Parts: sequence; structure tokens; C-alpha cells
Amino acid sequence: MKGNKRLFVLLIGLLGLCQIHAKQPKTIVVNNDIQLFQLADSVYVHVTWHQSDEFGRFPSNGMLVVRNGEALMVDTPMDDGKTEKLTRYLKDSMSVDISKVIVGHFHDDCLGGLGYLHNLGIESLANFMTIEKCKELNLPVPSTPFSDSLTIDFNGEPIICRYFGAGHSFDNITVWLPEKRILFGGCLVKSMGSRGLGNLADAVVEEWDKTVGKVLAAYPEAEIVIPGHGSWGNKELLTHTIKLAKGHKRNLNLSNEE
Repeated sequence: MKGNKRLFVLLIGLLGLCQIHAKQPKTIVVNNDIQLFQLADSVYVHVTWHQSDEFGRFPSNGMLVVRNGEALMVDTPMDDGKTEKLTRYLKDSMSVDISKVIVGHFHDDCLGGLGYLHNLGIESLANFMTIEKCKELNLPVPSTPFSDSLTIDFNGEPIICRYFGAGHSFDNITVWLPEKRILFGGCLVKSMGSRGLGNLADAVVEEWDKTVGKVLAAYPEAEIVIPGHGSWGNKELLTHTIKLAKGHKRNLNLSNEE
């Protein structure tokens, strides 16, 4: 009887390991600086690593939706060189051409490779506030603007771009795949490993928690949430970001009182 019980426990443990293994995304290593992680049959996270004097070596996340030999990219790698390498890999190894790119906000980790993609004649979409800021800073300017929201039918895959309010930047948007229940939050959303809000150079901290609260209310069925940097997860990333933003505001208020 004890032997059967031990066997049962062992089988349950093995089943659990199999389930954990099954949930791990397929990983494609392009080179030391670029990886692709397949989250669904047509959805990948592209992770690119960068080196800076301030932050050292760090990763940035973007997303690819691949349908019928075409890809829609959400956020480019941080420079033209890595964007070119990723684009060439998709073409040469996966027979996929990028046809559209969505820019999440005006920072380099969203549009650093936009100049290269524009040279290929690829359409780019962004919040109109992002476009105005790019003009002001003499950055590559996305070609197609939208205001509060934009729904795209990308070869049968519905994709919703939406502006909920300020946070990491005044113009940050989210990208939602309703059929996959995948939310790309970009830098508006922090990973579970984050202990702070990160780069606050253009942040609107007083609005950040409210904005993410609106995202959480709009997409309660989200199963996968992708931040701009670090590991993706589930809706806990949204509640974690709200806590971080509220905590930061409390600390600011305490400092002001002193």
C-alpha cells in the first residue's frame, strides 16, 4: 500500500513537471543579443539586449504577430542594427516579412529601429501624441496616427491599440490581442522582479497607478501580460505596477512634507 502511495506521488510529481515544461515558450536564439519566445501559434516576444553606461547590459521586450507570411511588430529593438538583424532573420529563417510596426511611446526602446523599417517602406502606427513628440525631437516619425484607440485586422488576427493615460511616459499605449488574451503593456507595466518604477525621466508618476488601474479594468481576462523590460507573466504584473506607483507617490509626499 505504501509502495502504491509513493508511486502515486511520484506520478503526480512527474505530471506537474510535464505541465511546467509544457508552459515554457519555444525559444529561438538569433544571436547573443536577440531572442524570440513563442507564446502562441502566431505570437512571439522579441527580446533584445543592449549596453549602456547608466544601466549596463539590459533587455527590452517587443512583440511579433505572425500571420500568412507577414509580421506585425510592436516596438522595435533599440537601434537600427539589431532591428535589421531581426528583420533579416525573420525573412531568411522564417520566410516572414514585416509589414507593419506599432510604436508604444517615443523612447528608443520602442522606435530605435524605426528609421531602418521606414527605409524598407514599412507602415508605422502610433498615438498622435507620440508622433508630435517625435517631430519635436527630430526622431523618425511614425506614419499613421490614432487618438484614443485603433483596432487592426491583421490577416484575421484582431489587434487593439489603446491609450489609457500617462504613466511611464505621457503617450504610452497598450496592445491587446483579444483572441489570444495577450496584453503587451510595454514600459507602462513593470515585471514582477521590478522593485521600483525604473526610468522616470519622462514619467507622470501621479497618474501611473490610475492608468494601470484602467488597463486592469478593461482587460480582466488577460492571461499573459508583457512588460517593456523583464519577464512576462499574468495580471499580477498590473497589480504589482499599481503598488509600485502608489508606493512611489507616498514616498514623494513624505519627502515633500519633510
